[in-house]
Amino acid sequence: MLDVKRLVLLRDLAGYGTVTAVAEIHGVTPSAVSQQLRALEAEAGAALLRREGRTVRLTAAGSALAAQCEQVLAALERAHSAVRTLDGEVGGELMIGCLPSGLEVLAAPLAAALVRAHPRLRPRIVETEPEEALPLLKQRDLDLALTYRYPHLGRPLPDGLTAHELFDDPLVLAVPEDLRGIEGLAALRHHPWITTPAPSACRDVMVHACQSAGFTPAIEHSYRDLRSALALVAVGRGVTILPMMLCRTPPPGLALIPLPGKGRTIEAVIRAGTESHPAIAAALHVGFSSGTFDLSREG
Repeated sequence: MLDVKRLVLLRDLAGYGTVTAVAEIHGVTPSAVSQQLRALEAEAGAALLRREGRTVRLTAAGSALAAQCEQVLAALERAHSAVRTLDGEVGGELMIGCLPSGLEVLAAPLAAALVRAHPRLRPRIVETEPEEALPLLKQRDLDLALTYRYPHLGRPLPDGLTAHELFDDPLVLAVPEDLRGIEGLAALRHHPWITTPAPSACRDVMVHACQSAGFTPAIEHSYRDLRSALALVAVGRGVTILPMMLCRTPPPGLALIPLPGKGRTIEAVIRAGTESHPAIAAALHVGFSSGTFDLSREG
């Protein structure tokens, strides 16, 4: 019988590429990871790894086994959910990761609605960007992630996760008021730009939009909270592209110009197989039934 925890290590090695990275994710030493992978080889009765100096690569058998891991984990999640369903009442701790711009409008209302509907449930909110949230979800450090994807960047959801689409959040160009009549991004090629530090999907989508218009933006200011950066735009010190969700209360002196055909999709993401887990099912049901997951109604 194959050990599930060792299967997870093999899956993560396939995803992250090095034993050191896997060790950091799991909070153990690289030698401990190597030892567990050797034990998995013995259980499988096949060579799963090929060692080339200090580099470790998966063999064909190792890749095939790693590819099956998500199905095994999803089946175990469904089994766990079936047991928890027998409790009769929804309770316990629910770890929810939320994109920063959704803390006020998504996470807080959801937490309040969940506690009203299920007093024994304890939702815990963690601020996370997608780059952090999805790995945390796969490692079971989160139960649900309120996050986003930019479809036109072509980055698929990782294996082993299931997304429930909530609403579309269009992109807008934020410029000082005196530039309201600007025609196209190319007219801003000589202006300073503001975006988030790398790595960041928001930064990638801004650079992608500018390069599609024929230039690479000169990034002079870097803000983790682009909503705060709007103040810099309003006083004429830069321009930026950001989701409309971040512009609910723009400062005076600012013009917001829609960018048709571009935007992000806000999603509730869970691990495959957890759809029937009582707490997770309750969060999805309450979010949709209360309207919390439908900000598109606000325009």
